[in-house]
Amino acid sequence: MDLGLTCPRFTWPGGDAAIAARFAAAARGADQAGLRSFWVMDHLFQIPNFGAVEDPMLEAYGALSYAAALTGRVSLGALVTGAVYREPGLLVKQVSTLDALSGGRAVLGIGAGWYEPEARGLGLRFPPLAERFERLEETLQIARQMWSDTDRPYEGRHYRLERTLNAPQANPPILIGGSGEKKTLRLVAEYAGMCNFLYGADVRHKLGVLRAHCERLGRPYEEIEKTLHMRVPDGQSVEESVQRCGELAGLGIDHVIVAVPDAADDRWLAYLAELAGRIAGITPPGR
Repeated sequence: MDLGLTCPRFTWPGGDAAIAARFAAAARGADQAGLRSFWVMDHLFQIPNFGAVEDPMLEAYGALSYAAALTGRVSLGALVTGAVYREPGLLVKQVSTLDALSGGRAVLGIGAGWYEPEARGLGLRFPPLAERFERLEETLQIARQMWSDTDRPYEGRHYRLERTLNAPQANPPILIGGSGEKKTLRLVAEYAGMCNFLYGADVRHKLGVLRAHCERLGRPYEEIEKTLHMRVPDGQSVEESVQRCGELAGLGIDHVIVAVPDAADDRWLAYLAELAGRIAGITPPGR
């Protein structure tokens, strides 16, 4: 089983002036601790689960590019990008640039988007849910086309690209976040190499639904890496986290991505290094 770290908060002692150094410590720490991945949220306002809306929030791809320059091992991605926030061609170019500058360590983490207040607040497109899913699927199609050997036009219902040219070329994995059974998991089976669930989801059932979509589409279920986002609260021992990760592995999760109270704190980074070592020998069924 693999371990990743997400950095969802940028509120540290020292205020805004401390963000660059503390974020750098989190990214370097994840890399040096032997973690598999390092993530940020793709939000523009802080979300209620992690703080006040007025708390500092970094734009995802600027932050990930900074992290790329500070690290050499961890994969880097947004958990997850709201598909409607950027035009697809620009988004694919951003992720391709991250991939080139990181030496092939980028992941396109993507979903339909949900946090309407930030979109309305900053004047971004935020259509109804059904249209957001339509735009998500077209974005996935555009990404696959731009990460291929063709630059032919793309004609969709919502997006039209005259030339899907992408140089330097890239082919990063696509992760789709969410657990909706009819749309999200079908998109995973059709387009993605990774899926992501939130802790508390009925993982066994959701993976059964994903397997059924794969069988219907003729896609090997085993090709898809199953990830899960989990918070580690203050006071939870490494042993308790190992047990929790083992339970998740038993359900079929390959890769646990954790949020900790302070991603830049040396004590938490040491905790994560120990946890990564302890769970490295756990092999989920079918992996």
